[in-house]
Amino acid sequence: MKADQLALVQGWPHTRATLRRWNAAPWRLLAAWSLGSLLVTGLLLAATWFVAANALPDATRHSYPGLTRPATLADFGFVARRNFTVLALHALACVAGFLAGWVRPGEQATRAQRYAAPLAIIFVTAATLFSLMAQANALGHGAADLAWTLGIEPHTLLLRLLPHALPELFAVFLPLAAWSIASRRGAWDELLAATIATTAIAGPLVLLAAAIETWVTPLYFL
Repeated sequence: MKADQLALVQGWPHTRATLRRWNAAPWRLLAAWSLGSLLVTGLLLAATWFVAANALPDATRHSYPGLTRPATLADFGFVARRNFTVLALHALACVAGFLAGWVRPGEQATRAQRYAAPLAIIFVTAATLFSLMAQANALGHGAADLAWTLGIEPHTLLLRLLPHALPELFAVFLPLAAWSIASRRGAWDELLAATIATTAIAGPLVLLAAAIETWVTPLYFL
């Protein structure tokens, strides 16, 4: 296959045109993406609280940067890498949707593409739900352990974590929100543009949330 036959190459002019169109009137689309991301964020936080409130805390002494020892740049890097990895996985779902659904102007979608669209929606929805349950379980048990160590209730702990948890989760779920909206409209050709736009918004938020988590959030517990 030649390079000029690749979907990413063929779709780049359309992607640039889509970005210019969005840039001319961005607020409605940003509001829809933001609402979707905040909805998923709220569900994950609620599930995390439920797990934390019902989990048996682990009495093993853990190391918490900023609490049991000074926070370092290495801790910041660990948090940022972890969240950028999640963001990259979600962004790749957008890219995969674009590759699967891209149709050159003037052509019709193939039969495989027509069948692939609903299957892709089912797969990504199932994978997202599984990811949310896994994250809620891990975060909930971690929150239960930290709450027990600090001698506070899990809901109090989660409230104090919100300054970094909200921008962090909002950022990493933004590409999935864009994917969900575009897929429901059948706008697979917009998913590459959505990947670029949401990643550009989410990247700085991930760095900001990592900095808050590393150096600011621990101050709430001292």
